[in-house]
Amino acid sequence: MRKLFTSLILVATCFTSQAAVAGPKVEFKTTMGNFVVELDDVKAPKTTANFLNYVKSGFYNGTIFHRVIDGFMIQGGGFTPDLVQKPTDAPVASEATNGLKNNVYTIAMARTSDPDSATAQFFINVKDNPALDYPNAMGNGYTVFGKVISGTQTIDAIRKVPTMVAPAPRMGRMADVPSKTVTIESATLLK
Repeated sequence: MRKLFTSLILVATCFTSQAAVAGPKVEFKTTMGNFVVELDDVKAPKTTANFLNYVKSGFYNGTIFHRVIDGFMIQGGGFTPDLVQKPTDAPVASEATNGLKNNVYTIAMARTSDPDSATAQFFINVKDNPALDYPNAMGNGYTVFGKVISGTQTIDAIRKVPTMVAPAPRMGRMADVPSKTVTIESATLLK
């Protein structure tokens, strides 16, 4: 009986620990359905704070998923439906060394070739992408800061949208643009 009681306490402690480390959750409502991401504010505190600032300000509302590559990732959070890039805050330092991996349904920051250039754009991996982990061939990696915890069917639907090469004002042409606009109607921090 004592062993059973000890085991139950150990199991309860594990569940309590899991609940205690649960991070902030953000719900995305899109024209193709909804999904929720849970952020890891322990392993990626700067990235999470940066992302939540954009969420709280309403920055993502009305932006689109502008780059979709089935078998790789879906990227959004930076362009309006007419493919105009929104102005952003200052970049956030990379936290790609945090141990989180670019696995299926994780959310990571998009950036330029400069590892410390991430601003507002993010991507969701639609498969395991170990080539994006730190260290990678270029030595940098992409900062993972959370994962989709509900609505993976929405991610799967978005990744299947046919794409095209589209003209983009002031930027030349853009590849992998969904031929059907996928709009983020809202991104909301859940209580």
